Amino acid sequence: MQSDNFMPAQATAAEPKVATATARQYDSFRRTALALAVMLTLGTGAALLTVGNVQAADTAPAPLAEPAGPPSFADVAERVTPAVVNVTVAQKPVQRMSMNGRSLPEELPEDSPLREFFEQFGGMQDFQMPRQREGEGSGFIIDPAGYIVTNNHVIESAETIEVTLNDGQQYEARVVGRDPKTDLALIKVDDAPKLPHVDLGDSGEARIGDWVLAVGNPFGLGGSVNAGIISARGRDINSGPYDDYLQIDAPINRGNSGGPLFDARGRVIGVNTAIFSPSGGNIGIGFAIPAETAADIVRELREKGRVERGWLGVQIQPVSEGVAESLGLGSTEGVLVADVLPDSPAMAAGVKSGDIIVKAAGEDMLEYRDLTKLIASIDAGTDIELEVIRGGKVRVLDVTIGRMPQDDLAMTKPGEAAEDDGPRIGLFLAPLTPEMRQERGLDADTPGVLVAQVEPGSPAQRAGIRAGSLISMVGQEPVDDPDDVARAVREAAEQDRPSVLLRVEQNGEQRFVTVPFA
Repeated sequence: MQSDNFMPAQATAAEPKVATATARQYDSFRRTALALAVMLTLGTGAALLTVGNVQAADTAPAPLAEPAGPPSFADVAERVTPAVVNVTVAQKPVQRMSMNGRSLPEELPEDSPLREFFEQFGGMQDFQMPRQREGEGSGFIIDPAGYIVTNNHVIESAETIEVTLNDGQQYEARVVGRDPKTDLALIKVDDAPKLPHVDLGDSGEARIGDWVLAVGNPFGLGGSVNAGIISARGRDINSGPYDDYLQIDAPINRGNSGGPLFDARGRVIGVNTAIFSPSGGNIGIGFAIPAETAADIVRELREKGRVERGWLGVQIQPVSEGVAESLGLGSTEGVLVADVLPDSPAMAAGVKSGDIIVKAAGEDMLEYRDLTKLIASIDAGTDIELEVIRGGKVRVLDVTIGRMPQDDLAMTKPGEAAEDDGPRIGLFLAPLTPEMRQERGLDADTPGVLVAQVEPGSPAQRAGIRAGSLISMVGQEPVDDPDDVARAVREAAEQDRPSVLLRVEQNGEQRFVTVPFA
């Protein structure tokens, strides 16, 4: 018997068509249902995801167990910033009103078209206004008695110096001593209570890549802390004969000069002094005087008010590869003597231009700065030996180290300094010897003095005066020896003139040069 639940083993031709259509409809329905289920599932998931997001926004994320990024300098900054000060200096020169670069006269002629104008607005005297020049820098206290280290260029020519502590207290400071050659100065606050201070450390252990902290007064904004690393050591930026800077990338700007550079443990390892910047702002290249150098200078400034250095009396330059090859030397080690100054210890010892100094006082001279540092550290009157290469042979010369002339104005005579409070133009002068006159083709009665050395960055250097030049007149008066120059310069300064006029012979040409006072 045939059941409704079973289909016949064989079917007619029409039956398969019906069965196939039914199967397709079922399959389509099944796919539709499956798609709908997937859509519902996705929708539900999206809904659940949305709910999850809303729930996460209502819950604050837990803090990390350890801070991310570099270690914090907060502890160091909190400890050291009380000892860092802002240094404000002021000068009050009277500058007269000028037009087209010329000062206006005290009185104007009756028929002058400007007379009515000035009378209408109060007269000429109203235009003789004092102009106060102010500058700002940084410093740091190294003694609770009030001794403060800063840069020489911060306080140079200052009429008044005001120091502002981190807590806002202000004190007037005085100059204890300064050293233009290293751009360091020591000032002091008197009658102040016991002040917070830091000790000058040593940068000897500092390595390239170490973290450092620069603290100071950028752009007059007050105490600021900037972090970076040591980029290089032993940098020579041609600012003076004793360049040996730490290069750092900690952001320092104008006003940071004289501020301390700390390591990550809060030790002073440098004094922030200069930046390299075409625009005047920070580009990540700053320079600091090593703390051990500053410590030696500060010690002498505190004890003597000045720095006394040994003096050899030579102008030197590095031994380049070309020099070494032309002289048949096997290396570029040593120091080339470019010139020997008259009446100097080097001249007395027989040192000659062209000598290569390879050893001094038993120490090898690997580069020219080694000689500068060594001689400066030797006391005047000390006898040492110099080993020089001359004509392919090594010679040993005995030399007695002299005392370096002070650079307040000029070398009046070898070893004799000008007055410390005199005007400053940055020249070392020496008398013309008969040999110098003969070499230059000058008559015995020709007036003049020799420019033996020009201080880097000084007014004289900015005016274009170079070592080896001759100065024959100051103002309209001829000069015959360095004393004449020093006296004439002081007289010009005492008359409140802004500059001094020098007649200079350079490269066989005579010209008058105006040199402003620093």
